Amino acid sequence: MPTNKKRKTDRRTIYTITIIKDSFLKLVKKEGYRKVTITQICKEAELTRSTFYLHFNSITDVLNEVLDDALMLDQDSDNCTNGDFSIDYLKKNESLIPACQRIGNSEKYQKLLMDPDLSEYIIGRIMAHERKQTIPSIMKKTGLSQKEAETIFIYMIHGSFAVNRAHHFIKDDSWFRDVQLLNKFVEAGYEKLAK
Repeated sequence: MPTNKKRKTDRRTIYTITIIKDSFLKLVKKEGYRKVTITQICKEAELTRSTFYLHFNSITDVLNEVLDDALMLDQDSDNCTNGDFSIDYLKKNESLIPACQRIGNSEKYQKLLMDPDLSEYIIGRIMAHERKQTIPSIMKKTGLSQKEAETIFIYMIHGSFAVNRAHHFIKDDSWFRDVQLLNKFVEAGYEKLAK
């Protein structure tokens, strides 16, 4: 009798997928996304093209999986604080502003996030990842309609990405001060809209 259980991925498959993604990131860091080819990834990973195609259909598929990995880094973090915007609090708990601040924490992804050919694509992926949890949260905090909350959401994601990009996704004291300022701005906006 057939079952609908998903097959467990074996260690070799996990290793191969990981080496492909790591090779991709290494090449993006060295060459930039636009110049990376499947041939280069295979050479860097010491794999054949047929092995690459067993796991991915294109470089875009690799990019999507790498971005999904990066976005999953913050899966358990809470987008809300209790109004504590101190630098020490933010160093432990990150930001009210969505994922682009949190995924930049990993040096592994910083060069990818800085690639000018990918900015809008990455923003789109972040928006898709954050939309379901952030828009209802904005609506709840402000009393705005879904359409209005969507406008605030778009503004927050693009603004957050731009500020993080200006800091090269490096979380130093200057970055924490800017995040502290942005969080206060966002919370004040929520409070004003809720009145």
